[in-house]
Amino acid sequence: MEDSKPGENMKIITLTKEDESLVQQAAQILMDAFREHWPEAWPTIKDAQQEILEMLDAERICRAVIDDQRKLLGIIGGIPQYDGHVWELHPLAIQPEMQGRGIGKMLAEDFEEQVRQQGGLTITLGSDDEDHMTSLSDVNLFENLWDQVKNIRNLKHHPYEFYQKMGYVITGVVPNANGIGKPDIIMSKRVIN
Repeated sequence: MEDSKPGENMKIITLTKEDESLVQQAAQILMDAFREHWPEAWPTIKDAQQEILEMLDAERICRAVIDDQRKLLGIIGGIPQYDGHVWELHPLAIQPEMQGRGIGKMLAEDFEEQVRQQGGLTITLGSDDEDHMTSLSDVNLFENLWDQVKNIRNLKHHPYEFYQKMGYVITGVVPNANGIGKPDIIMSKRVIN
C-alpha cells in the first residue's frame, strides 16, 4: 500500500506480514542499526524477526521506507497506550549506510500523521543510554534530576538530539534502567494542533 512519496526514488508504505521479503529486510535492519550501541536488543535474526512480527499486530503502526528496487531503507513502529491517546514510538531503525539522509525524519513525520489519524494526542519514546553517550550516564540521577536533564550534554552522538530537532522534549528519565549508571531517557511530543 503506497501512501506518499517523500523523496526521489523512495516511498513510505505500511509494512504487512504478506510481504515476507520486506519483513526479512526489516529484521536485518533492526540488527544492523542497533548493533553498535545496543547489540543485545536483537542479538539474532530470529529475535529481530519476532520483534517485527509483533510490530505488525493489527492495533499497531508499522511503516517503512523503500526505494524503487523494493529495498527497505528504514522502519518505524508504534504501540498504542492509554486508550490510544498516547503512542509509544518503538522502534525507529535506519539502514546504517543510509543514516543522515533524512529517512528517519521522513518516517518520524509520517508516524506523527499516522498517530493523528488514529486520534492520538502524544507520542512518547525511550532512548536508552547504555554506552555512556550522554552526561546523564554514570551519575546519581536521584539528586537534582531536573538540573541534570536541563544541562544534558551529548558525548557520543546519542539520538536524543535527533528527537529534540523533531520537537520532542525530555519528559522523564529512568535511572539505572539498563544497569548502574545506564538510564533510559524518556521523550515526548504533542501531535495535536
